[in-house]
Amino acid sequence: MNDEMLGALDALEKEKGIKKEVVIEAIQAALVSAYKRNYGQAQNVEVDFDNNSGNIHVYAVKKVVEEVADDRLEISLDDALKINRAYEVGDEIKREVTPKNFGRISAQTAKQVIMQRLREAERSQIYNEYTQYEHEIIQGTVLRRDNKFIYVDLGDIEAVMGKQDQIPNEDYQVHDRIKVFVSKVENTTKGPQVFVSRTNPELVKRLFEQEIPEVYDGTVEIVSIAREAGDRSKVAVRSTNPNVDPVGTCVGPKGQRVQTIVNELHGENMDIVKWEEDPSDYIANALNPAEVIAVQFDEAKRECMVIVPDYQLSLAIGKRGQNARLAAKLTGYKIDIKPESEVEFVDDDGDDVDAPTDAPASTEPATDSDQADSEA
Repeated sequence: MNDEMLGALDALEKEKGIKKEVVIEAIQAALVSAYKRNYGQAQNVEVDFDNNSGNIHVYAVKKVVEEVADDRLEISLDDALKINRAYEVGDEIKREVTPKNFGRISAQTAKQVIMQRLREAERSQIYNEYTQYEHEIIQGTVLRRDNKFIYVDLGDIEAVMGKQDQIPNEDYQVHDRIKVFVSKVENTTKGPQVFVSRTNPELVKRLFEQEIPEVYDGTVEIVSIAREAGDRSKVAVRSTNPNVDPVGTCVGPKGQRVQTIVNELHGENMDIVKWEEDPSDYIANALNPAEVIAVQFDEAKRECMVIVPDYQLSLAIGKRGQNARLAAKLTGYKIDIKPESEVEFVDDDGDDVDAPTDAPASTEPATDSDQADSEA
């Protein structure tokens, strides 16, 4: 048994990276507990483990005192002097109390400790591995589903995806290969738990980094993302290189780059707008494909009123108010959209003037769905 245990300790250290000394300390602690539980002659015991032979010895440790209050913890000076004339009050005496049948108990205990340490090491290894993937994209396979979760096989661990992290119009079938965003990794009492998402806006950002080299290397930066998962996203981008068009770079030739991302998200519309330092220009871009005549701000409340041509009102608001809602999320401003006919423009002298005509042009053609009736 001793040779087998030493071999197991060596294998554990080599294959799992668990130091032999750590396991031996755990075995010693477990054997102390086992001895007290099975024999109970002494309350203060130590277990000695021979690293070379694997032999185990149990020692009772007693303190030398003048008068004994608890013979399980103490020994009188007179009795100590009978053992060795050099003992003094306050010294500790160790006497071997290894039972004859303690080998069987030690073998069982050692096996339990080794198995426990092995499980802990595997859990720790998996936890450390997947914390590196936190806030990143990883590909997995759908295993099964229940009323609360979709279970995704990531290879070494089974991740969970809650209802709020599932795209409403996606149908997840067993064996489907999907890309997921690792939103959180927890180390629980039952082992590591990985939570993944398909609705997190960061998923869109990571997909852009995967598909567009200029985003990955920082030439084009994603400033903000507003997303209604499964339906539509708006992505604000800017370029750190004046010779690089951020929107055109993300769209790609004939829209191929952005189309790859749209396909991965099963048809989710993707609006890419240019970030501008001027809030007026930025908000106008965010409301594309609608034209904007003017933007009036209330900076204290982070609110603005956007004036659009009457025939563009439905387009600016979007279907069920989606275009305006996403633009507000993207820019951080509360946006109130008004048609040109309801707004009176006043110059610096207080006189009525005509509406400005230098409205920014739309960067995208209006579609039938964008022109549909909308709720303000």
